[in-house]
Amino acid sequence: FSVEEVVLMGRLPHLTSTPHNMAVVSDVLERVDLTHLANQAYPSLSGGEKQRVHLARVLAQVWEDTGLGPRYFLLDEPTSALDLCHQHQVLRQVKELTRQGVGVLAVLHDLNLAASYADELVFMDQASVQAKGQPQEVLQPALLSRIYNTVVDVIPHPTQARPLVIAS
Repeated sequence: FSVEEVVLMGRLPHLTSTPHNMAVVSDVLERVDLTHLANQAYPSLSGGEKQRVHLARVLAQVWEDTGLGPRYFLLDEPTSALDLCHQHQVLRQVKELTRQGVGVLAVLHDLNLAASYADELVFMDQASVQAKGQPQEVLQPALLSRIYNTVVDVIPHPTQARPLVIAS
């Protein structure tokens, strides 16, 4: 399959026309910086490119409100294989979805990325919720040091209104 064909699979649940589906595919490929690879064979891509293809596929699925109920976006480490630029690009796109009424649940191990984009954080340890709340509330050195078994400092970010976690 080509990149475009894989992304188009995200449109299967929709009863919309082929031209409309292709327009959505074009939009989401642009949003994840993959337009230039639309005709490329999926197996030939790097790990990060493949991850962005699947993000585009799911974006194509939740792209528009169908009136059939709430839309949710579930992500497990969506930035793990991505370079710094694409990590932020992906999370900006996901954050934009929340402004369109899409519920987002993302598992992130990078605390600073989570602090940058999440409205609320939930910390779990041994399958138990240890803390939940806004990043400023729950990113506390004692809690993080206990959960991650390492000493951390939490300081104000120098340019953004959010905490910055630093391993000591």
